[in-house]
Amino acid sequence: MFGLEKPAGQREPGRSGGLPKMASVGDFNVLSSSIPATKIIFISFFFYRNLLDRDTFSKSDPICVLYTQAIGNKEWREFGRTEVIDNTLNPDFVRKFIMDYFFEERENLRFDFHDVDSKSPNLSKHDFLGQMFCTLGEIVGSQGSRLEKSIVGIPGKKCGTVIVTAEELGCCRDSVLMQFCANKLDKKDFFGKSDPFLVFHRSNEDGSFTICHKTEVVKNTLNPVWQAFKISVRALCNGDYDRTIKVEVYDWDRDGSHDFIGEFTTSYRELSRGQSQFNVYEVINPKKKGKKKKYVNSGTVTLLSFLIETEVSFLDYIKGGTQINFTVAIDFTASNGNPSQPTSLHYMNPYQLNAYGMALRAVGEIIQDYDSDKMFPALGFGARLPPDGRVSHEFALNGNPQNPYCHGIDGVMEAYYRSLKCVQLYGPTNFAPVINHVARYAASVKDGSQYFVLLIITDGVISDMAQTKESIVNASKLPMSIIIVGVGPAEFDAMEELDGDVVRISSRGRFAERDIVQFVPFRDYIDRSGNHVLSMARLAKDVLAEIPEQFLSYMRVRGIKPSPAPPPYTPPIHVLQTQI
Repeated sequence: MFGLEKPAGQREPGRSGGLPKMASVGDFNVLSSSIPATKIIFISFFFYRNLLDRDTFSKSDPICVLYTQAIGNKEWREFGRTEVIDNTLNPDFVRKFIMDYFFEERENLRFDFHDVDSKSPNLSKHDFLGQMFCTLGEIVGSQGSRLEKSIVGIPGKKCGTVIVTAEELGCCRDSVLMQFCANKLDKKDFFGKSDPFLVFHRSNEDGSFTICHKTEVVKNTLNPVWQAFKISVRALCNGDYDRTIKVEVYDWDRDGSHDFIGEFTTSYRELSRGQSQFNVYEVINPKKKGKKKKYVNSGTVTLLSFLIETEVSFLDYIKGGTQINFTVAIDFTASNGNPSQPTSLHYMNPYQLNAYGMALRAVGEIIQDYDSDKMFPALGFGARLPPDGRVSHEFALNGNPQNPYCHGIDGVMEAYYRSLKCVQLYGPTNFAPVINHVARYAASVKDGSQYFVLLIITDGVISDMAQTKESIVNASKLPMSIIIVGVGPAEFDAMEELDGDVVRISSRGRFAERDIVQFVPFRDYIDRSGNHVLSMARLAKDVLAEIPEQFLSYMRVRGIKPSPAPPPYTPPIHVLQTQI
């Protein structure tokens, strides 16, 4: 049944947007091709308590049906079903769902419960017991990745409680450290021996191959020993231990026309046997084999070592209790235009969100799942404040500088709209004060229990570039990341310098310890058909995709390990009362 746990060895289909299916040796980029996708597979377990009883002479026979919703689409599609458990109001379902998890995407889930009355697969033939709505992020972000919510859907009835937990699949986190050597390879160079290197290919569903690793070149030898290298199990075989891995042996040439020596195939399962007679491979050149009757091989390649390492993941920290703290800072400079005019970027259209509102909701609605109290500081900059008209670059949108927190993203939106009615848009566009504001909080919590994300939404060219660069360099040592979304038609060339993807940002001779800034112009994500939900989803996907790696880079540099996760949920034992 679609969506249920796959048996060992069954292949998980790749996701669009990963590596191309075929790549030549010359196209291979060793920096970008080691991991096929940024996805982590989850298993979800489900336990339910005190379901509604629909059967007259016995208890319900419940089943749970999981539905998902495509991005920008309100239609719910069935993902999978659990087994039916007979005659109980407190079922513990055994069947698991395997889902792809992306921090940067909002995955809406719906769980429907039915009392099965016949063998019909048609759910309308069975009694409806209620439903529960949540996001995958809510489950992951809950304490211990365990979410408990009430079942709703039948007016006037208490429908019970659902408990959902999420767990990362082990094979997605494993990496292997391998080393190979070769013996008696074919001589390819006229004035020397050969300069051999290995190219590893992962097989795809359609039988094609994708390059996943290339070793260094060992010069002038027919008996090379290559350096040990590390590769994720996902990159090597997509988590399928029996998937074919093809290894090609080449002789390196300066002009890029590398000479093919031969090839062999193996699998993760075979390699995992380690150094043994099973991992000595004959290198075969098919053309030579077809032409020469006495051809044996073009040398051998031997596995010298195979060591499995389990990587610490972003989800280990979240499950261990690390909180993601979200702060928003909004540009209130005069270049945005008069908020009462439809041409203004701050115009409050009663029928749809403005660009500021869309950017805020797109990012905030995902991050809020990882913050337990859902209280978010909301700041503004570049406005004149009542009653004296002083210019501020760090003011609370709710008007309370001692407590700038708003409840949930809806609370932030309300405070934003309220501020537009009582402050005067002014200038200039200064980022440093709001960056320093969040940095002060981040500097007080360096133990890995909290991580801070600042979203700055702006329309214009930055005025305090030198101070902002200094602030970012200082903040790069702290547990924080900065997202900058540019709205409106302005040129944002200066923002690219802050992003640091090409050249690491520096200030007064000091370079940022980590890349912590992600900048995007919102206009690049506007859907031409006018689908604002799709625009927001695209924006969130791009600006949040780097957060898990930025988070992990801080933890690695500081040597911070995840806190132990709470013990797994154990359903209570239902004791039967008997009379003696």
